[in-house]
Amino acid sequence: MRMMAEESKESKESKGVVDLDKELASVSQPKAAAPAAKRSAARVPKQRKAGVGPSKKRVTIAKGKRKRAVARASLRQGTGVIRVNGVDIRLIKPRLIQELMLEPVRVTSLAKNVAAGSDIDINVYGGGSSGQAQAVRTAIAKVLVAASPGDALRRTFMEYDRTLLADDYRRVEPKKFLGTKARARFQKSYR
Repeated sequence: MRMMAEESKESKESKGVVDLDKELASVSQPKAAAPAAKRSAARVPKQRKAGVGPSKKRVTIAKGKRKRAVARASLRQGTGVIRVNGVDIRLIKPRLIQELMLEPVRVTSLAKNVAAGSDIDINVYGGGSSGQAQAVRTAIAKVLVAASPGDALRRTFMEYDRTLLADDYRRVEPKKFLGTKARARFQKSYR
């Protein structure tokens, strides 16, 4: 009985070794090509999305922050369209927010020329509408400076308004437990 158990154990181990050898041999040798009919049925060609994949166009990327809002801008050669979260910037309401976002483009003619020859796509999230608008403004300015030749546009933006290129690091101070706001305190009455 014991002998049969040992033999079956040895045969299982040797069988496992043989299987392992077969697997290693199959991995090291390329598999034979399947018939064309089976290959076409098995593989469905992937559909490519527009703008995805290898592109020979130069892409410039920049990021802008304000409060809790973060905006990422990418600039490609194009026709002068600026989109924020997939929406044309000219459709954004209220008008004051739209003007704030377009401020870097309207500062100088050099910025206007760079923006006219390229498409700018901006993805913004977090914060409120005003913080998002200021983050978009900074991201557009940074991407225009990165795409423009020379250092003239950067110097012009710095002279005009430093916050076009420098992220605003200020954040809202958290509320404390003894008051209504961060610094305000409840009044105490003695009488």
